Amino acid sequence: MPTKTASNTSDGFSAAERAAMKERAAELRAEGKKGAKKADGLQAVLDAIEKMAPEDRALAERVHVTVTATAPDLAPKTWYGMPAYANEDGKVVVFFQDSGKFSYRYSTLGFQDTARLDDGDLWPTSYALQQWTPAVEKKVVALVKKAIA
Repeated sequence: MPTKTASNTSDGFSAAERAAMKERAAELRAEGKKGAKKADGLQAVLDAIEKMAPEDRALAERVHVTVTATAPDLAPKTWYGMPAYANEDGKVVVFFQDSGKFSYRYSTLGFQDTARLDDGDLWPTSYALQQWTPAVEKKVVALVKKAIA
C-alpha cells in the first residue's frame, strides 16, 4: 500500500486537481445564472489558451482553429478550466488538456461520451498530442467529423 506524502491530501486529490474542480464549479455557477453565451464561452477558451505555456498554447490554438472550422456548430466553452467544445445540449464533445494542467509529459485531445467514436467493444477516447503536423491535423479533422456525425 502506498504511503502518503506531504503533497497528498486525505481526499486523494492533488492541488492541481482541486484547482480544476474549483474552476469547473465556477463555470457551472456562471452557466446557471443565464446560461453561457457563445461569445462568453469563446472568450473563456481564448483566456484559458493564453494562460498556457508557449508549447501548449501553440497546440491549443491549432486545435481551436481546427475544431471550430470542422464543427462550427460546437460551442466553445471551458471545462475544468480547459478549452472544450460542446453540442447544442451543452454537453462537451471534445476538449484539449494542456500538459501543464496536471504536469503530464504530453497534451491530450480528448472526447467525451457524447462523441460518436464508437467502434466495436473498445475504442480510444483520448490522444496524446505532442506536435502539430499536417498528418495530425488530418487525423483531428477526421476524429471531430466522426464525433459529430
